[in-house]
Amino acid sequence: MFPKSLAYMVFSTQVLTKVSKVLEEDGYVVLEDFLRPAECDELLTAGLELTKQAPESENRTVFSTLEKDKQQLRDAYFLESNDKISFFYEAEAVGPDGKLLVDPSVSLNKVGHALHLLHPIFRCYTYSDRVKAVCRELGFKEPAVVQSMYIYKNPGVGGEVVAHQDATYLYSEPVSPIGFWIALEDATVQNGCLWMARGSHKSGVHRRLIRNPDKESKQALIYDRGAPFYPQSGFTPVPVSKGTCIIIHGHVVHKSAQNKSDKSRHAYTFHVVERHENSYSPDNWLQEGENAPFQNLYTTPQIL
Repeated sequence: MFPKSLAYMVFSTQVLTKVSKVLEEDGYVVLEDFLRPAECDELLTAGLELTKQAPESENRTVFSTLEKDKQQLRDAYFLESNDKISFFYEAEAVGPDGKLLVDPSVSLNKVGHALHLLHPIFRCYTYSDRVKAVCRELGFKEPAVVQSMYIYKNPGVGGEVVAHQDATYLYSEPVSPIGFWIALEDATVQNGCLWMARGSHKSGVHRRLIRNPDKESKQALIYDRGAPFYPQSGFTPVPVSKGTCIIIHGHVVHKSAQNKSDKSRHAYTFHVVERHENSYSPDNWLQEGENAPFQNLYTTPQIL
């Protein structure tokens, strides 16, 4: 285990007063014991149950962050997932014919993007008092959860997530989006923990993924500029124990490696955007819809 920085804190209402300062300085905050082991197990069970609900189809949508993989940029299934519980597969889990190469239980990359609205268990934890307390400490007046994802990072096939900023995909100004990344299992260097470029959030947004203004193009989404180069030396591994929540500034650069170990690294993550005197870009791939409103986190009930 790597030595812990000042960004690591044991979650309690007493330490929340430090969250804003550490987030401003480092671009991320590690809150240990955010969830109890039994709570993690409840979410983990729900995530595993989702693998049994994935549609049996040879037209499976693969999710990848690698620059060479452009399928999700033109896939309507991806674009229309804002108000649904949609299933995205690992590239190494699906053959050229669309058939699975691995057991269905370990084939998924993620499920998203409306778990926080439509799934009773994920909704309950997303709109919890703990989440609200963090948002209040960060000064959010009208926070809204705009997307949520269950990340599997399965043994052997769990794909790399390249260095990126969340604001590339969920751009808002002047207040950046904030990510809640909750480890439902121990996240280690071996099974694909997060790596953070500490302080990188101070350099602005390096590029954006936007809706393609060329409606005749086959690509519904495009990047507004080329991929930045981020040296490996700028990243710090952030291994965390089960139940830890990492608060991620929307501008901080982070990544995770492929899971080549024999242990999974399940996580639940969602993103919060300030709605009070803050602009959420109409060019973002994910937009508010009738069935997926950007509801005030403080006033939204946990139970459907």
